[in-house]
Amino acid sequence: MILEATQGKFITLEGIDGAGKSTHIAWLEGILRDKGQNVVVTREPGGTPLGEKLRTLLLNAGQTMHSETEALLMFAARREHLDKLILPALSRGDWVISDRFTDASYAYQGGGRGLTANKIHQLEEWIQGDFQPDLTFYFDITVELGRERLGNRIGDMKLADRFELEQDAFFRRVRTAYLERASKFPHRIHLVDSSQPIEKVKLSLYDKLLSIC
Repeated sequence: MILEATQGKFITLEGIDGAGKSTHIAWLEGILRDKGQNVVVTREPGGTPLGEKLRTLLLNAGQTMHSETEALLMFAARREHLDKLILPALSRGDWVISDRFTDASYAYQGGGRGLTANKIHQLEEWIQGDFQPDLTFYFDITVELGRERLGNRIGDMKLADRFELEQDAFFRRVRTAYLERASKFPHRIHLVDSSQPIEKVKLSLYDKLLSIC
């Protein structure tokens, strides 16, 4: 499947929880709006009414599921996301900023859960064809620092979601998978050292953003 060419730009942010994605989304949105762009901010899983229902299911700490079921639900939400929000916005000429996209499936369902890259690639080709973000910011941070930034939330069964309750070894595998993706696709994935002071992180983001504006 080949999706139609678009006019806008698609930016994604990736990283383990605590890496700083959420902190910088609003800032990136502001930069783009200052440059006269219309911006749509969204997230995965989610972004559409059906996607948000699937998000609730996927993140429910009390819900167990097979790793392949998890991957299929992630891509089901992504298909809706592309059809109902991302592609229409890009076709209008809007810029879209998404908190996670397909790189997260390779990291979490691949690295974390142990699904083969081939299985995820088959889903990727089926759902999105050759469509990829124009730019991906990967916020890299150690698992220990990410946990520290999240604070007590991950230790509270009432607040933590199904992924946050995973052990450190899970997130180390996720981080390794992300780093492998960044190494494989350096033209698209911009690695950001998220342990740096926030102003240095913003400078790194701003310089790279200018390259596609």
